[in-house]
Amino acid sequence: MTFKTGVAAPELSKQAERRRGWKSIRKNWELYLFVLPTMAYFIIFHYFPMYGVQIAFRDYTPSLGIWGSPWVGLEHLKRFFDSYYFWTLIKNTIGISLYELVVGFPVPILLALALNELRDGAFKKWVQTVTYAPHFISVVVMAGMIIAFASPGTGLINLAIKAFGGEPVPFLTEPGWFKSVFVLSGVWQSMGWGTIIYLAALAGVDPQQHEAAMIDGATRLQRVWHINLPSIVPTMVILLILNVGNFMSVGFEKVFLLQNPLNLESSDVISTYVYRSGLVQGQFSFSAAIGLFNSVINFILLLTVNRIAKRLNETSLW
Repeated sequence: MTFKTGVAAPELSKQAERRRGWKSIRKNWELYLFVLPTMAYFIIFHYFPMYGVQIAFRDYTPSLGIWGSPWVGLEHLKRFFDSYYFWTLIKNTIGISLYELVVGFPVPILLALALNELRDGAFKKWVQTVTYAPHFISVVVMAGMIIAFASPGTGLINLAIKAFGGEPVPFLTEPGWFKSVFVLSGVWQSMGWGTIIYLAALAGVDPQQHEAAMIDGATRLQRVWHINLPSIVPTMVILLILNVGNFMSVGFEKVFLLQNPLNLESSDVISTYVYRSGLVQGQFSFSAAIGLFNSVINFILLLTVNRIAKRLNETSLW
């Protein structure tokens, strides 16, 4: 009798949980109804198309279709790893991403801390407008501006260099300059938008902490370091995890628009190689295998950094 009771107890517990779950759904059905379109969107347009990832393991031919194309396993990945371009693509992709992370990640933090200390309302709004505005410039327009400004003959940057007695610099035809042009222009375009997030976090700081620190004789710099900065650390950690999760996904559009045969040595990244192999050369399975490899690396980095952040700071995505 005791044995039967012990077996039935977990089943009763599961039944009770299911009843509570259905009761919660019936009680809050309006909220679930609002969530339904979003769930349907992700299932139809994001999860369902994942069945097509199998072309990375097939020798895909459009006339045969996905299921009719022969299975080749990891042949395309082996071909990519053995290719002449592999290490160049990895070096350029990691180099640009690391450069962007090291330079671009701290700038919005510093700008938010500085704006938070401004007391002049009109000047603060002007700075915010000037720094936010570039975010709304399209990638195509931004690339056109960079090409125009960096032109050796008529570009504003080289005209300024010549005005100070220097020699024109071919920024977009010298491979050594490409990474700096790409990253610094990206920082200029995105720093204002990233600052909004940190300013929102700083708005939640209790003013009484600053008042107590001022009574204790703390300087403004000490208050920023010991009060403001720790308050935005959780936000910093979350954004860092998200940035690392996209570490291998260097923006295709901007790289492609700024790329030319003279800077290909340092501008050719995995995303541009996938485009060239898949759409230009028609190697659909080969390009799909490279894209899958890139996504798996990003996923592993995301899980790793999220786990490290959870252990060290108890802040994570999940």
